[in-house]
Amino acid sequence: MSSQPFIQRRPTQTITIGAVPIGGDSPITVQSMTNTPTQDVQATVEQIKRLESAGCEIIRVAVPDMDAAQAISKIKQQITIPLIADIHFDHRLAIAAAEHGADALRINPGNIGGAEAVQKVVQKAKKNHLAIRIGVNSGSVESDVLKKHGGPTAEAMVESALRHIQLMHLLDFQNIKLSIKASDVPRTLMAYRLLSEQTTAPLHLGVTEAGTLISGTVKSALGIGMLLAEGIGDTLRVSLTRDPVEEIRVAYEILRALNIRRRGPEIISCPTCGRTAIPLFNIVEAVEQKLQHIKTDIKVAIMGCVVNGPGEAREADVGIAGGDGTGVLFKKGKVIKKIPQEQLVDALVDAVNQWIIENNDDHRL
Repeated sequence: MSSQPFIQRRPTQTITIGAVPIGGDSPITVQSMTNTPTQDVQATVEQIKRLESAGCEIIRVAVPDMDAAQAISKIKQQITIPLIADIHFDHRLAIAAAEHGADALRINPGNIGGAEAVQKVVQKAKKNHLAIRIGVNSGSVESDVLKKHGGPTAEAMVESALRHIQLMHLLDFQNIKLSIKASDVPRTLMAYRLLSEQTTAPLHLGVTEAGTLISGTVKSALGIGMLLAEGIGDTLRVSLTRDPVEEIRVAYEILRALNIRRRGPEIISCPTCGRTAIPLFNIVEAVEQKLQHIKTDIKVAIMGCVVNGPGEAREADVGIAGGDGTGVLFKKGKVIKKIPQEQLVDALVDAVNQWIIENNDDHRL
């Protein structure tokens, strides 16, 4: 189900990155960023392919030097999703990245070398029909703006972003999207809310430097999720100090929780209690690994006891509930058969695949 009964998206312009539309009525897209050295083409391509498989729709790579910029052409030959070149400090790297096939550029005009440098980047983007993301972070606001506001406040970040938008517009360049991230949720929320009232450019959501898997997931779910629930945001990246594949999984769970987009199995599992007689943590992890390639929206339950399991997970499409050395397979809350404990994982995976076949869905691979 993909309807959004309680969310009214704020109207924004539509741009494209490669063949992927962003803004307007387009789906909210999921992005990530590689953490391999970009000049290591093989490692970077391998990571991007894993991200593609997980559902990443746009990938960003760091371009700290000319070797990285030149590697983009070789990377692009081996991937299918659009690639954004992430540039700081040196506008020549942005121009080189564009020449080597980048689909879009991410710059912070405040650190790229001044108005003349920005103009050169914009001219190249126009010539190559590329979008530019203006990325403002709390740590990169111009000194005069910081002085005016007494620090990197939400208002300071918005003023910096609006200054850069005005510069782009003066250069007759409209093919832009914006991000305005802080490392804490309240400032991020306030900044995006203020900015969304003053521009119709599509917005890229995120909480920068969010942290480890647990803290980063919580911050991102709150920051990104609250904005999406208010109708703000057209594309997003969850930032985690982790394998970037985890970013994609968290991103889709945020979208699923808000009933915006649904991709892959939704696993329902109990927190365990004294009645649990099977190694539920290990079983859940094993099932999750075996189902991670599936794109189909299916609700899968993994419950710790046969007493309440099927009843509590009545809305699940398929599920298992464990007992003492045995368990049951159930569908929509109805027990189908008993299964030895050691066969529970495989039985559930088989049931998921069978459900997909019965429902005429070919997205198992």
